[in-house]
Amino acid sequence: MNLIEQRFFTILFLLIQATFVPLIAQTFSFDGREKDAIQVTPDDIYSNEKGYGYDFQEVIAEARKSQNETYHLSDGIFYFSVTVPDGNYKVTVTLGSKKSKGNTTVRAESRRLFIQNVETKRGEFKTCSFVVNKRNTTIQLPDGKMDHVRIKKREEGKMNWDDKLTIEVNGDMPAVSSITIEPANDVPTIWLCGNSTVVDQDYEPWASWGQMITRWFTDQVAIANYAESGETATSFIAAGRLKKIVSLMKEGDYLFMEFGHNDQKEKRPGSGAFYNYVYALKQFVDEARARGVTPIFVTPTQRRSFDGNGKIQETHSNYPEAMRWAAKDLGVQLIELHDMTRVFYETLGVENSKHAFVHYPVHTYPSQANAFEDNTHFNPYGAYEISKMIVEGMKGLNLPIAAFLREDYTPFTPSKPDEWRTFYWNDGPFVDIVKPDGN
Repeated sequence: MNLIEQRFFTILFLLIQATFVPLIAQTFSFDGREKDAIQVTPDDIYSNEKGYGYDFQEVIAEARKSQNETYHLSDGIFYFSVTVPDGNYKVTVTLGSKKSKGNTTVRAESRRLFIQNVETKRGEFKTCSFVVNKRNTTIQLPDGKMDHVRIKKREEGKMNWDDKLTIEVNGDMPAVSSITIEPANDVPTIWLCGNSTVVDQDYEPWASWGQMITRWFTDQVAIANYAESGETATSFIAAGRLKKIVSLMKEGDYLFMEFGHNDQKEKRPGSGAFYNYVYALKQFVDEARARGVTPIFVTPTQRRSFDGNGKIQETHSNYPEAMRWAAKDLGVQLIELHDMTRVFYETLGVENSKHAFVHYPVHTYPSQANAFEDNTHFNPYGAYEISKMIVEGMKGLNLPIAAFLREDYTPFTPSKPDEWRTFYWNDGPFVDIVKPDGN
């Protein structure tokens, strides 16, 4: 009998015309102590009509059948979803149990990391809060008309683009006493624009820094990751992703842009680092500044491409330099992720740097018939380390947003990375053996 079957859950909802429109906090109690709460049994599976419930149980059950010595799911893993409108939501989780000790990790939406391996003793409770950005594809235009983000086929059905906020409870021994969800639209939002090195990767073993950087901020900041695999600066705009962000951004927010990986492969008339690439970056900057939003450029992450002397080779042509030039010309602050990742890979070395990327022997993951040897896309460890480089970049620029780092964040330098051998990640049930778009 798993954790869900052993317990009954209670949920307190404030309903308006039968829709889940949160005006004040909605509390989800896992131990039945909340008064006037809706009692939820293990049979309460999420549906659009109900608006809440356990989610993806079939995915978890199917993944358990494919477990092996390397890929293993926690016995207590579960997902819980609630229908809410677009916006930022403060989520407060009380971790712990009266009956047992716990080790709990909490992620949300498409594997965004928020709470990591928190230990609780039997009868001990710890409360943690964070802010989750929830969105769908609908764009509300100023004239009252509607438009939609033109997402790619592979994005359809993903947790980042639906009408519900989904919480993933994971860890070696997950123990959650209660979850409270309430609006948090008054906090500054960091909007992330980019490609597969930034996107919230839905599937193991892929990961990107945009879904890890959420780990380092308090509930005074929201991070909205609009990046998508395969995107260029121009295709990001053409798909309506920037239009969606513009419809929601507010004064005091930040707009982060990391492009360059895929842009260099564009061959259309007018393509080029100092042509359509820089022109597209200027569109991002203009839209941000028109709304009191601070634009930040991020030079692209290096690829794992070593020369015979163990040094990283430049594979991005003149795109990083074009971004630097645009930053100077437009007066935009810039984070040198290109240089930091070079130091990081060279510090790890030719062989050990594989542990930051999706390099895994055959059969490590279910249905994996061939070895993974991807030198562009990160695994959770690599993404985790690079998220710290972004944080250090924020600190180096003296961005006010850096004041909202969590107390357990410790200074980081790429030349002294965390030990990959001791990094720990609880696998989720979603696995994909096909690499993301882009290279």
